[in-house]
Amino acid sequence: MRRRPFALLLFLLLPLAAPAQPLTAQRQMVVAGHPLAAEAGLAMLRAGGTALDAAVAVQAVLSLVEPQSSGIGGGAFLLHWSGGERRLTAWDGREAAPAAARPDLFLQNGAPMAFEAAALGGRAVGVPGVLRMLEEAHRAHGRLPWADLFAPAIRLAEEGFPVSPRLARAIAAHAEALRADPAARALFFTAEGAPLAEGARLANPALAATLRAVAEQGADALHRGPIAAEIVRAVRSHANPGVLTADDLAGYAPQRREALCLPYRAHVVCGPPPPSGAAAVLQILGLLGHVEMPALPPGGADAAMALGEAGRLAFADRNAYLADPGFVPVPVAGLLDPAYLTGRAQLLSLDRALAQPRPGNPRRFGPAPPAQPAQPEGGTSHLSILDAEGGAVSMTSTIEGPFGARLMVRGFFLNNQLTDFAFAPESEGRPVANRVEGGKRPRSSMSPMMAFRDGELEVIAGSPGGARIIGYVARAMVAMLDWNMDPQPAAAQPHMGALHGVVELEEGTAAAALAPSLIARGLPVEVREMNSGLNLIRLRREGGLARILGGADPRREGAVAGD
Repeated sequence: MRRRPFALLLFLLLPLAAPAQPLTAQRQMVVAGHPLAAEAGLAMLRAGGTALDAAVAVQAVLSLVEPQSSGIGGGAFLLHWSGGERRLTAWDGREAAPAAARPDLFLQNGAPMAFEAAALGGRAVGVPGVLRMLEEAHRAHGRLPWADLFAPAIRLAEEGFPVSPRLARAIAAHAEALRADPAARALFFTAEGAPLAEGARLANPALAATLRAVAEQGADALHRGPIAAEIVRAVRSHANPGVLTADDLAGYAPQRREALCLPYRAHVVCGPPPPSGAAAVLQILGLLGHVEMPALPPGGADAAMALGEAGRLAFADRNAYLADPGFVPVPVAGLLDPAYLTGRAQLLSLDRALAQPRPGNPRRFGPAPPAQPAQPEGGTSHLSILDAEGGAVSMTSTIEGPFGARLMVRGFFLNNQLTDFAFAPESEGRPVANRVEGGKRPRSSMSPMMAFRDGELEVIAGSPGGARIIGYVARAMVAMLDWNMDPQPAAAQPHMGALHGVVELEEGTAAAALAPSLIARGLPVEVREMNSGLNLIRLRREGGLARILGGADPRREGAVAGD
């Protein structure tokens, strides 16, 4: 393949970390979880690349600089808007269970394993999907040569980059598990055995070699041949072994799907279908469409009550119904049916909370499956991109984590994404929809979203945060679409939203002060840290001209880069 060096040359001229990131642009923009990743994506746009080209470059750099959150050993959901063709496409690069995985994968002596016992090692490693997905999407939506897209990440991996405060904290917090893996120990600790400190220079030559192979061979470099063999060996030889095989890696295929869309006042909001979390985000918005949200003060108890109750109802449905539609019937159309949402919305009250929200009964579906108990979710990153031709990407990527299964192969971590399945395959004597099955993709909370008005793209949104992603993204959409906020204040505003049956309020913010009022209305409330990573873009059209506004969540180290 003939290479064009323009993207690489542009990146070499960029500083390793821009001292200030623009929040407004006129032509194009990248908002990503790390400044180096955002700058790599912008370099691709400046070289004439599309939003999809930029997304590949951003993910490659995130694999290096944010290894605790996402990487080529994991999976992703991607929403792509083709501005010229006005076509919206959802891409599913979610990890899949190995063919030999069985419903009892996370049972020990008939009982569910402790989460950490299940999550560390080979047992929970799913077949990675992000590279295959990006490769297929690049064929459909890319312009620059595939190999050029990895040049920034290869250069940074070889030369090194300064360890960020967040990465330093993550290494220290998970030092014991990281030391247990020889490759991770060699990479993230000093010769004296101390975790790398903030500002230390970190090079990853093994990852540079892997990315060079991917640049030259495509995703086959990871799914076939020596790297694939090493992945299988690491998974199956661990003390907590998994069942992944070379055939699983070779046979993985991403899914190209129709996006889910739902009208919300003057807008249409869209995201990927299950097993992503977007259906739950859309349910929350569909319920809030029956509440006068624009009239409610954004930081007030009534807004928190509405967001909390709508979230509790959406989670009740999610925990019963949502799973991989290739394996179980998922009544998505029924869950988003206007008549069904209208009926569920009658349960909402700003004065008194529901005692215990239960799943509804979408028409023609029958009794709800038993609900899956809550389990931890984490280790994720999000990127939002708009190119100069109006093309856009919203992509949420993950290895679960932090640091996935704590298994490092050739410079990158393997995911532990199978822990997103239900550990107990049955409840109340009936199968749980999200139980483990060979080839199945686990239910996800990842919710890359876009919003349109009069057929024109207006918002690109998403966040990391485990199961809290659903509430983070729904609240950000309300902030922009109902309260007309720009992306930066929308990303920064205090969190208030549901996680399963509890309404959480962000500690250390004005939201925490709402607890007494909400408790008095009957809401179960928890005040806690809520570590979102919202990366948002909004287009404001005025007088025939469009301003592009970006917002990066101040709770993390995301950055906005644009022209």
